[in-house]
Amino acid sequence: MRYVVIGASAAGISGAKTLRMLDKKAEIILVSKDKNVYSRCILHHYISGRRTVKELDFTEKDFFEKNNIKWINGVMVIGLNNDDKCLSLSNGDILTYDKLLISSGASAFIPPIGNLRGASNVVGLRNLEDAIIIKKQASKVKNVVVLGAGLVGIDALSGLRDSGVNVSLIEMSKKILPLQLDKYTSKVYEDKFKENGVNLKLDVKAEKLIIDENKNPISLLLNTGEEVPCELVIVATGVRSNVGFLENSGVDTDRFGLIINEKGETNIDSIYGCGDVSGRNPIWPTAVKEGIIAANNMVGNEMIMTDFFGSKNTMNFEGIATMSIGMIEPIDETYIEEVKIDGTNYKKIIHKDGKIYGSIIQGDLSYSGILTQLIRENIDVSKVKKSLFEIDYSDFFNEEKNFEFSYE
Repeated sequence: MRYVVIGASAAGISGAKTLRMLDKKAEIILVSKDKNVYSRCILHHYISGRRTVKELDFTEKDFFEKNNIKWINGVMVIGLNNDDKCLSLSNGDILTYDKLLISSGASAFIPPIGNLRGASNVVGLRNLEDAIIIKKQASKVKNVVVLGAGLVGIDALSGLRDSGVNVSLIEMSKKILPLQLDKYTSKVYEDKFKENGVNLKLDVKAEKLIIDENKNPISLLLNTGEEVPCELVIVATGVRSNVGFLENSGVDTDRFGLIINEKGETNIDSIYGCGDVSGRNPIWPTAVKEGIIAANNMVGNEMIMTDFFGSKNTMNFEGIATMSIGMIEPIDETYIEEVKIDGTNYKKIIHKDGKIYGSIIQGDLSYSGILTQLIRENIDVSKVKKSLFEIDYSDFFNEEKNFEFSYE
């Protein structure tokens, strides 16, 4: 049996490792355009100088040798022929497979803003190559614009924090981290960034990148008429799944990316998928687990993905830790929002009919484990006769034979 895995990030490495654990005799080949294995979550640590390229590697030493996995690196998959079960590679080779795991990830999306796509010194922060460019150029310029204040944009900002450049953060929303945080917790970070010299522009749109005759950035024109100076632009406005090689292959995709079910199966029996290539639940723990699920089903062990936790985010910027899960604001008046503020510690829980639908914790995260368990196990908190902010494991660890929980 020959298993081929596309992609060397969280999902692909997880899938390949699981395949080897489950099938000691199979031939396993991993193909990636990356020449290094690295965590995309900490690329900003490379930009800031906190880590080397080697220190970004999340695998054990000699991972491929120890797991007897052939790694074809620095090569892209450019086509798939399902009839012949083969892949066309950018180096001209043809690679056959018995079963295929697609974990080709996603790439930074450069929005159609005037001059942005054709200019020099415009880069995303998705791959190691992006981080290398940013680090190199940041040492040469005075002004940097980060376009987009989601997690990737804030990562870029954090990486540049001590570089000596002037950083402007541009965001269409009225707050930073709009998908992860509420107004209160966003403002905590906003105030800290401003305190540290970040030029923060919220509730604005980028209209056009002003460039010189050599297509180098000069400034970014906003819809307010203001021009924000920049010689380097880091674009963090979203990603697009890497599914271009699947065109005319018969493998189903949609506007998000590769279509997979809870087993990691595609519409083709021998082809599976996992990770960011699906365009759904783009967080590291989900990608790792999807790789494990898909690999198990590839070898015939039925396993189903249930706890995607696609909306769980844990972050630590400017020394301030925050975790958010699920709903960050009540969607209507039927949901109850409870908030507790104690100094720099903030807790919010959104619930309805005994079920917790969302939570944000900032500062002391010691309660995050209990909250995660309450949500994961779908525990009815209405049966616990104490404040939601004081629940502990003893309140719900008694499990009956019918898998329901008993409460004190």
